[in-house]
Amino acid sequence: MKDSITRRMLMGQGAAGLGSLALPRLLDDGARPKPHFAPKAKRLVYLFHSGGPSQLETFDYKPVLQQRNGEELPDSVRGGQRLTAMSGNQSSLPLAGAQFSFAQHGESGQWVSELLPHTAGIIDDLTVVKSMHTEAINHDPAITFLQTGSQIAGRPSIGAWLSFGLGSDNDELPASCVLVTKNKGGQPLYARLWGSGFLPSTHQGVQFRAGKDRVLYLADPDGVDVATRRRMLDRLRELHEAAYEREVDPAVRSRIDQYEMAFRMQMSVPEVTDLSDEPDWVFDHYGEDARQPGTFAANCLMARRLLERGVRCVQLFHQGWDQHGGLPGGIRRQCKETDQASAALVRDLKARGLLDDTLVVWGGEFGRTSYSQGKITSNNYGRDHHPRCFSMWMAGGGLRPGYSHGQTCDLGYNIAEDPVHVHDLHATLLHLLGIDHERLTYFYQGRDFRLTDVHGKVVRQLLA
Repeated sequence: MKDSITRRMLMGQGAAGLGSLALPRLLDDGARPKPHFAPKAKRLVYLFHSGGPSQLETFDYKPVLQQRNGEELPDSVRGGQRLTAMSGNQSSLPLAGAQFSFAQHGESGQWVSELLPHTAGIIDDLTVVKSMHTEAINHDPAITFLQTGSQIAGRPSIGAWLSFGLGSDNDELPASCVLVTKNKGGQPLYARLWGSGFLPSTHQGVQFRAGKDRVLYLADPDGVDVATRRRMLDRLRELHEAAYEREVDPAVRSRIDQYEMAFRMQMSVPEVTDLSDEPDWVFDHYGEDARQPGTFAANCLMARRLLERGVRCVQLFHQGWDQHGGLPGGIRRQCKETDQASAALVRDLKARGLLDDTLVVWGGEFGRTSYSQGKITSNNYGRDHHPRCFSMWMAGGGLRPGYSHGQTCDLGYNIAEDPVHVHDLHATLLHLLGIDHERLTYFYQGRDFRLTDVHGKVVRQLLA
């Protein structure tokens, strides 16, 4: 019937009516969201090492574990904790001490493995957390938890939340950008790890790639020039505006915004990805791989370029840290690929005056067991997944530099003091960015959702 109205239209019109009440506030100051309080940092770069780097070979020095190498993991230490199917059926759980040396570095005297000499050189700029813990024991829910605040797929990524809560400082580039090291293999990565979830699609992360097309589907097809593309988008906007008038569907407006962003990115992406203006010493600084697009070193350099152009959140993913066997050789290769570039990024940001208002985060989805998965030999062993404790480091605006937070037990199996949960990490990062994690919410399916769900507290000891 002519006068009939669908439930979707009714809900949409109701939402539009409510939205009009907030319109004057949103239009104020160019409709950009404001932080809840003065931020210490403006942007975030997250160096995510997928697979779970072993804390015992990197930052959590355990001489007692080395001394007791080969002994059985005491039942009193394990405390009945569940194990994965990969090591749960082992008749023996032999303790495995790290086969790498550790030394104290910097004025802070923090312990760092020989595998990370470049990171050791910036240790006084870092805040190392040795008492991270999570509930997830398998990769997919664990990585989803770190990136979205939930083990269940479908929630907005941390980059999407920052875009939603703080907006962008550059209208020519997405607020959230993603770089994945090429040809690494390992545990799979999914676009939902940088997706917008139930937030409007304008907040989703955009992946930059190593090939000819740095962003997929951005280039015009042959025979289509800029003027033709502009006319097409103008007509498409008119059609979408007509659809919005009929349906009052916010997703229609999101599609318009996405089309316009893609048009602007046709100019901005070639500029930001053209490294010809970088001097030779910069490539030397990041490492020999920095000239090869898609390597971790090249992605770290690209991250700096995106950050200095006002991108709110940059996520770097480096796979291959899931070392159930052959750990000594595997982690040596992984650290060689990432150590120099990670340290170079921190140094580069600091030299350019950007570290003071940029947060740098390094870590994986969980840690590794202090016992060996499979047989332990004089020069080889592996480690299973371990959610009970792991290490991460951070640097930048508002953090306490040269500080080591938390302790694990002598065998590196349990947290001994100052535990930090995933929700606590997210609450602290949001706090440094000027956001009260309990107030950054989005109403969906009958309740308010937030990055920290219904948990989390700011870890004040980490703040400068």
